[in-house]
Amino acid sequence: MTTVLEARPGPPVRAGRAVRRRLGLFSAITILAASNVVSNRVWPEAYIPWNLTMAAILLILARRCGLTWDDLGLGSAPLRRGLLLGGLAAGAVGLLYLVAVSLPATRSAFLDSRAAGPLGTALFAALIRIPLGTVVLEETAFRGVLPALVGGGWWRGTLVSSGLFGLWHVLPSLGMSSANAVVGEYMGGWGTVGQAALAVLATFAAGILLCAWRRWGGHLVTPMLSHMATNSLGVLIAWWMISA
Repeated sequence: MTTVLEARPGPPVRAGRAVRRRLGLFSAITILAASNVVSNRVWPEAYIPWNLTMAAILLILARRCGLTWDDLGLGSAPLRRGLLLGGLAAGAVGLLYLVAVSLPATRSAFLDSRAAGPLGTALFAALIRIPLGTVVLEETAFRGVLPALVGGGWWRGTLVSSGLFGLWHVLPSLGMSSANAVVGEYMGGWGTVGQAALAVLATFAAGILLCAWRRWGGHLVTPMLSHMATNSLGVLIAWWMISA
């Protein structure tokens, strides 16, 4: 009688897969570092198409490294749950903002000169630029591709990707003290390095929360909806307060 044994990947196969993912992680970080400079300094006019292209490149890279759609948070099975929890997360952000706007102590946090201008500009930022230019790339990269490439358990992937998410916001944080009233009042004397360090810490914490939303929802759409609500509602509220 012939016995058919199931083939199992041996140590060389697993080692090769680990090396491929480490190279993929290095490549992804390099791509993101270059992209950050391009979108913030070199070619900001192409913000939306550039970031969408980078998101697609990162997904192709991750798939070439052997990651599945489920690994990346883009599987079809948990989509319904992800949408439900994402809607709840967005609603929680809206409620928090409503409370903040109604309280004099926190209302001034929304006074940001970057939201000044016609309503059409604010709507474009809230409904197109932020969802397509910011959320798609950042969630794909920092809650999808990077944690999966890091591996080693949820906390390891979360801490590494969230730390990189914090560093991602160094360039966008420059000039915040002149744009936002609260930042200018309380942190204007911190200097460029101090303000950048605070932005890194704040977005590092936000990255951990978004990773938690990804885990609870089981799909990348959950942190996407939370992220979009945070940024887009912030822009619309800032425009309303400045224009009122």
